[in-house]
Amino acid sequence: MQSLTINFQNPQIFDKFLWLLDHFKKDGVEVVSKEDIEDLKALSKTREEESIPFEDYLKDAH
Repeated sequence: MQSLTINFQNPQIFDKFLWLLDHFKKDGVEVVSKEDIEDLKALSKTREEESIPFEDYLKDAH
């Protein structure tokens, strides 16, 4: 698989380009937002953190 990162200064051009790429989905093109990937990586890291029961969280909130 090959990846390509493109930065857009103009939101209108971004929308047009996304519309164009959408037509290639049936051919196997996957469009993924880099921002979404970064959010998912950050969320994944929180799974490694220790969690506490919700009741304990509420107890500490007061």
